[in-house]
Amino acid sequence: MFDFLKGINSNFIYIIAFAIAFVIACFTTPLSKKFAYKVGAIDMPKARGMNTKPMPLAGGISIVLGFLVTIALIAPSIKDLELIHLIGLIIGGVVITIVGLLDDIYDLPAKLKLFFQILAALIVIITGTTIHAISWPWAPGGVLLLGSFSNVITIIWIIGVTNAVNLIDGLDGLATGVSSIAALCLMFISILNGEPTAVLLTAALAGSCLGFLPHNFNPATIYMGDTGSTFLGFTLSVISIQGFIKSYTAITIIVAVLILGLPIFDTFFAILRRIANGKPVMQADRGHLHHRLVDRGYSHKRAVLTLYGISGGFGIAGILIAMNDIMFALIIIGLILVVWLLDFIARRIKNK
Repeated sequence: MFDFLKGINSNFIYIIAFAIAFVIACFTTPLSKKFAYKVGAIDMPKARGMNTKPMPLAGGISIVLGFLVTIALIAPSIKDLELIHLIGLIIGGVVITIVGLLDDIYDLPAKLKLFFQILAALIVIITGTTIHAISWPWAPGGVLLLGSFSNVITIIWIIGVTNAVNLIDGLDGLATGVSSIAALCLMFISILNGEPTAVLLTAALAGSCLGFLPHNFNPATIYMGDTGSTFLGFTLSVISIQGFIKSYTAITIIVAVLILGLPIFDTFFAILRRIANGKPVMQADRGHLHHRLVDRGYSHKRAVLTLYGISGGFGIAGILIAMNDIMFALIIIGLILVVWLLDFIARRIKNK
């Protein structure tokens, strides 16, 4: 159907992929809303939540559709397509999506969800996507080969990012926008690394997220639910590995951590906070960064836009490190921390 794309410059193909994903996600979201009401995927108001009325979940179906349909249409036109890696991502993503949808409807136990997340990660590993080495200045040749630990670290990375994106899905448009920023940053690095499959995947993912965002930004008319947030986290985690497969000898995993910095650091501190308070690690609370911003007087939109800025700053720092401009990257990270500190001090003074 799209054979004419084979004669088009690859950069235009990626733009077309972005556009197709955007349109599909945007125009299927109202259908996702009807489907959510029909199957009972509804988020009821609760103490730690931000919504004051029942909201339809499962909007993530539109993101998944935008992504998968675009990949099915465009992938055959990509030269040097890494098909086996793509198959692993798609099968694992479908597993994650189904479990997320069932969780939106039935509120599944955490251990059951973790089991299927591990299963999805194993599918990815079996099809050849692993973190096999990372740059390490103290290792021979500056490269640390992970050997038998490769699969374990890959599973931890995939599950960690999957749940990190899920945990920041607490304000209208937050997880969607942060995932868009992360996808675009990964796309840029994938272009630098000459990974056409990863470029296609990130273009389609960014398009799907931004197509859904108008329906999800405050005031949202639908939430993506675990259907979308876990799919986004899973997909970003896998693409971040695929985008660096040929360059781990030159680029450390720190780059991926920075690009996904906001959800990763928020989750890390959430775990520490719950351990320090003697609470179960998996128990939800209202201590996440987005909750703290709102509780400190930020409007819903201002809190989200602030976190977009932080996420974008981390993403740019990651790109700069990938380009070996470490000093400039550190300056940007430092500026983020300084601005954040000054804003915190100003808020404390204002509230006294």
